[in-house]
Amino acid sequence: MTKDKKELAVAALRNGTVIDHIPSDALFKVVDLLDIKSLTGSVTIGFNLDSALMGKKGIIKIADVTYPESTLNRIALIAPHAVINVIKDYEVVEKHRVTLPDELIDIVKCNNPKCISNNEPMHTHFHVVDRDNTVLRCHYCECLVTKDEVTLK
Repeated sequence: MTKDKKELAVAALRNGTVIDHIPSDALFKVVDLLDIKSLTGSVTIGFNLDSALMGKKGIIKIADVTYPESTLNRIALIAPHAVINVIKDYEVVEKHRVTLPDELIDIVKCNNPKCISNNEPMHTHFHVVDRDNTVLRCHYCECLVTKDEVTLK
């Protein structure tokens, strides 16, 4: 590992996953989405860190955990420009942006109080109808939900 000229705002990670470029106001939603509180290993959360691109940003470093791509892409619902870095022996071995999947199952709550998914013991199911603006349609009642209206389950 080589030292950078600048001091790192968050300690380097030997092995694991780094989720970077998270808007500060979405950071703790990402923590909830990934159920990070249930992990037993080291987790570093950086909140309101200076960013040349974003002004302020959040970052999550999770030691010794590698998530499947399908799990990480759920983050696109909340932080569409987040970047995933997989780290091995202090080196980035994989780097990519999150991508919103075509369907979201048991992640988002339907905003329609009369929807069957809110009144029966079943999984919620949404289809992405507009990727650029993050608009979802409930599979059961066809209620539209925008990014700002999303409530995580």
